[in-house]
Amino acid sequence: MNRLKATALSAVLLAAGLAGAAHAADISGAGATFPYPIYSDWAKAYQKKTGTGLNYQAIGSGGGIKQIEARTVTFGATDKPLEGDELKQNTLVQFPTVMGGIVPVVNVKGVKPGELVLDGKTLAAIYMGKITKWNDPAIAKLNKKAKLPDAAIAVVYRSDGSGTTFNYTTYLADVAPEWKDNVGVNTSVEWPVGVGAKGNQGVAANVSQTANSIGYVEYAYALQNKMTYTDMVNKDGKRVAPKAAAFAAAAENADWSSQPGFGVILANQPGAKTWPMTAATFILMHSDAKDPAASAEALKFFDWAYAKGDKMAAKLDYIPMPDAVVKEIEQEWAEIKGSDGKAVWSAGH
Repeated sequence: MNRLKATALSAVLLAAGLAGAAHAADISGAGATFPYPIYSDWAKAYQKKTGTGLNYQAIGSGGGIKQIEARTVTFGATDKPLEGDELKQNTLVQFPTVMGGIVPVVNVKGVKPGELVLDGKTLAAIYMGKITKWNDPAIAKLNKKAKLPDAAIAVVYRSDGSGTTFNYTTYLADVAPEWKDNVGVNTSVEWPVGVGAKGNQGVAANVSQTANSIGYVEYAYALQNKMTYTDMVNKDGKRVAPKAAAFAAAAENADWSSQPGFGVILANQPGAKTWPMTAATFILMHSDAKDPAASAEALKFFDWAYAKGDKMAAKLDYIPMPDAVVKEIEQEWAEIKGSDGKAVWSAGH
């Protein structure tokens, strides 16, 4: 079994409850595929330590929002942070878990990871169908030493409601006014060209199997599946590689307390070392917990992940949340209460 198929299979197994090991006490969640690789690693380590598993369905941010609103899971996961009014309307508490980078991935014969570089306007033009061949002058100008084929570009996008797509289109709209005016920003948009695939894992599989293709995935998927990613030209005009330091640079000046539910957007931040498509991923939980014990178990898991999961996150080039922000997040958890009005979790619980 190759690595790509193994990753897809493991996603199915985790959705079923960590290879079928789910039981009544397990934590239930659903949503974003962006953080799936790290949630999977955290879940395995946590289950080994505590015996409590994580039944997480990696179905996309849109699905995660719907499931938490319907109260069919204990937590939802989204890469598109909800705004204050939406959080209040649905009695939701929101908090970030990790940050990571969205990267363009390509399948061009002879091209190795990091050999090509793109900028935002060129990427937007490709996804608008205005640049259709790999040897287009705009791509060639950025890659003077590369051997670019006279071949049509096969564009791949997310077909499901996706926070990765929200952050990706936020970036494209910021760098290309034509994208903003004609396509816009959302978890799902009317793509001008290309074919859709479900989840980060679906895009990764499609690009890996399609010659001369391009897609966008969370960096951990590119790493796990040994995909060819491109470098990017950032807001400061500097060429940067998708690495943990570049993702961290994008988050360096983030004011997490400035937005309800810590809903900071990290796309196209300034800085010479900044990766331009950096994003945080978020958890959603109801403040009026119908099952306080289940909510408490979920918060125990995330408390453990903040305290013990940084090294696992770093191995996949996710950026852990700063300690000071974690302290603020855990203070916010006091808003999650049972019908008796008591907080379901407290430090040292």
